[in-house]
Amino acid sequence: MRNSTSLARLKFVVGHVWMGFALAITSPCVPAATIDLTTASIADLNAAFDAKALTSEKLVQLYLKRIEAYDDQGPKINAVLALNAKALQTARELDAERAKSGPRSPLHGIPVIVKDVFDTADMPTTGGYLPLKGVIPAKDATIVRKLRAAGAIILAKMNQSDWYASPDIMASSTLGGSTLNPFALDRTPGWSSAGTGAGLAAHFGTVGLGSETGFSIRTPTSDSNLFGLSTTSGLISRAGQMWSYITGERGGPMAHCVYDLAATLDVIAGFDSADLWTANSLGKMPAQPYVSFIDVKGLKGARVGVLQQAWDFKPVDPAVIELAKSAIKVFGDHGAKVFEPVSLDMDLVNYLQVNSSPSRYERIHAINQYLAHQGPNYPFKNAAELLLNHPGVPTRPTDKDAVAHPIDLDRDPEYRATLEGKAKLREAVIALMDRYQLDALIFPHKLSGPLKIGPREDPERQYTANQLSPNTGLPAFIVPMGFTPQGLPVGLEILGRPWSEPTLIKLASGFEAVTQNRRVPVSTPALPGEKVTY
Repeated sequence: MRNSTSLARLKFVVGHVWMGFALAITSPCVPAATIDLTTASIADLNAAFDAKALTSEKLVQLYLKRIEAYDDQGPKINAVLALNAKALQTARELDAERAKSGPRSPLHGIPVIVKDVFDTADMPTTGGYLPLKGVIPAKDATIVRKLRAAGAIILAKMNQSDWYASPDIMASSTLGGSTLNPFALDRTPGWSSAGTGAGLAAHFGTVGLGSETGFSIRTPTSDSNLFGLSTTSGLISRAGQMWSYITGERGGPMAHCVYDLAATLDVIAGFDSADLWTANSLGKMPAQPYVSFIDVKGLKGARVGVLQQAWDFKPVDPAVIELAKSAIKVFGDHGAKVFEPVSLDMDLVNYLQVNSSPSRYERIHAINQYLAHQGPNYPFKNAAELLLNHPGVPTRPTDKDAVAHPIDLDRDPEYRATLEGKAKLREAVIALMDRYQLDALIFPHKLSGPLKIGPREDPERQYTANQLSPNTGLPAFIVPMGFTPQGLPVGLEILGRPWSEPTLIKLASGFEAVTQNRRVPVSTPALPGEKVTY
């Protein structure tokens, strides 16, 4: 503990400088003399900590009360799979440390909620999979370790789409069932990172971690009225993370505002010798902290293109089309050069269907790699033991076949063709941005609001996701673009060049500064005691 704390202090010695710089240039995250838990940013909370008007222990208590009121009772959002029994004790220790020697980073004493694919040595990590109920890994995932070293508190593990099984109900897990969307209780808060999305929407924590094989950071972010970032593939370590996509799996931050997201990214990004895929990031990360790129005038002078093919996905709600047009207009109204439309000159929907994610070839190998790094007491040693022969647990048909007929990743011709198709698509997207000298492409992440919870095979629950970002490994930032007349949240996607996270943060913060597209769900209103005045 002493060594990790020392490293954290060395890495985050300029934490207050970062925060002060960000506060000077942001509007939505500027602290005030009165804060509300349901609108407070990390910057607000740190200001209250500094004024001794709030402690981390009190903050954890407030979140635990919300979880009790709205996850266990009330609307029963069902977002939380496990709580950290030592959260309050850890908060007290961090409060004492802050008083003695100051904060380690802007995340010191900040509660984080984590999708249950990230290993935590003090709580079960299950992927929502019933056969893993109660199983605790031997050590933390790399990004969990980094968060703890920065002083963050891992408050809860969140429900999700089942990582290993195939329940009949969409976006549910065999361990936790369905998570409800706080904005519409009959609807899902997205797919795999659903619990993180719903938990943040209901304010069960300050920031959250999601992960994405296909659309599982971006869609829960859109469906939960949040900000979320799927980073350039290779920026964030996957060590200690359940995964399916060796050449593209991503973990990433989800948050209530751009500052919170950027401050979290500053902690979790970077090289990790336990995941050599992150060697791709060497020399590519900015020399300055990510929070330093926040700019309330970030749209002025930007060059963005509205991707024509992004409007071809289904289902389509005309109200979302209008919201997207209004969101795109914001860019032009605040000084951006908007090229509309710009085209990849291909049938993108068909291309993504024919040239689907390499994860379908890599999944069993990824699972075996994850299991090989578990401790000797872990109950399953290989993918066959983990995935097959659990009575009452619905196995994925594709997993049965993949276990029986493992893919030779070195020589399989279909897999090699898929990788080539992925590379060609990436080249095409970058070439399109080069043609118009664009900073980013912008488009609605999806053309409908959250779908109703129900059987996955029902026609009304079919969703053709825009997999451009995961299939290219390019970074994508989701920002809230408002609500449909039904009160359903939807998000705008900002897709960037490789390693362009600083540019995306600038654009997202510029958009955030001139819009007011976030709400507190009616189903999870503020509770007594959540307002702090100082």
